[in-house]
Amino acid sequence: MSSSNFLDFEKPIAELEKKIDELMKAASAGTGANVRAEITKLREKSNKALEDLYSNLDPWRRTKVARHQDRPHFSDYIEILVKDYVPLCGDRVFGDDEAIQGGIGRFRKQPCVFIGHEKGKTTDDRLRHNFGMARPEGYRKAIRLMDMADKFQLPVISLVDTAGAYPGLDAEARGQAEAIARCTDRCLTLGVPMIAVITGEGGSGGAVAIASANKVIMLENSIYSVISPEGAASILYRSNEKAKDAAVAMKIVPEDLMALGVIDEIIKEPLGGAHRHPATVIENVGKAIEKAIKSFAGMDSAAIIKQRRDRFFAIGRNLTN
Repeated sequence: MSSSNFLDFEKPIAELEKKIDELMKAASAGTGANVRAEITKLREKSNKALEDLYSNLDPWRRTKVARHQDRPHFSDYIEILVKDYVPLCGDRVFGDDEAIQGGIGRFRKQPCVFIGHEKGKTTDDRLRHNFGMARPEGYRKAIRLMDMADKFQLPVISLVDTAGAYPGLDAEARGQAEAIARCTDRCLTLGVPMIAVITGEGGSGGAVAIASANKVIMLENSIYSVISPEGAASILYRSNEKAKDAAVAMKIVPEDLMALGVIDEIIKEPLGGAHRHPATVIENVGKAIEKAIKSFAGMDSAAIIKQRRDRFFAIGRNLTN
């Protein structure tokens, strides 16, 4: 991993990795004598430091991991897990919003509809995808795809990774709140199974709009919240510097959300997070989705809608007890 991609709290590991790289270059150039043992020793030390660090991440540090630019993106999941993928664009009202991607393809030989946020990888990509923050046409595109899934009885798989819906003036002028509300409502009325996976950030209504599913699954180092820790800190504490305190108070990590009944499953990440082992994480997500879809085999539309409705009623009861 590039030294520029280490998180701020990973500085000791970054320094060890830099020393390892220097020794390996010296060894390959033949200018370093007997450095193999030192490389092995430093590698063991780095792995131990990484294990200690990631075994006890607080909610604020996990927020930073959830936002890491090298975590797998929607496009990565589609490339590895889906065959014969055909992207579908536009909302048939205004235009195409590239912050939300969608299409149809075969997952484990099962035709499915896919919807998800795409943040982009390069600077140009991020600008084109608006950093995964959708405008109204993105949510209306998602509604169109869910309508199609319902018509042809195809499971819906959504991959959630957004800081939230885009708050710009143009989005508000085109009905942002209405689009999010209608998209959330469409999730809840689907007569086919909907599986949502929080792969990074699950921020605010921008996430809920495509995550109001029969099953909600989270990666271990992802977050799911009604507002960002920074936003909550600015409101509650009148200071962005209290973002760490807000992250703890908001119960945004998978274990807390599992206890509240908000999510159904947690997918463990390899040592060091999804950004260090993307292929392994994508495969584990695929297994979780396959298991979730199979759990609805033989259920008719009425039963699927009832299961989803009961699930959300149960969350309300948990929060009031």
